[in-house]
Amino acid sequence: QVQLVESGGGLVQAGGSLRLSCAASGRTFSWYVMGWFRQAPGKEREFVGNIRWTGGSTYYADSVKGRYTISRDNAKNTVYLQMNSLKAEDTAVYYCAAKVKVGRYAYWGQGTQVTVSS
Repeated sequence: QVQLVESGGGLVQAGGSLRLSCAASGRTFSWYVMGWFRQAPGKEREFVGNIRWTGGSTYYADSVKGRYTISRDNAKNTVYLQMNSLKAEDTAVYYCAAKVKVGRYAYWGQGTQVTVSS
């Protein structure tokens, strides 16, 4: 059974940094893409960015470009989201997700809360 478990969320002041981790288990072969999403209270879930498991190319939403960095550790089956220069509007529950082929994200984590105080 595939599981994605996020960690690293918390409370940080505006301008600060946090690093989220997403550990994947239950799968013995490579993912296609792993992504990060977030959902703020009263808002729809939005795409943050993703990374191709093979090659490591990344793609980011305009709202986080230049501030967030996604990386992965193939050996640990873990993807990271480094968040710098955090703003109050970055406050949300952050989710990681994975897909094994082109198409929808098939697997989701439970989410981790990030709160940025202004």
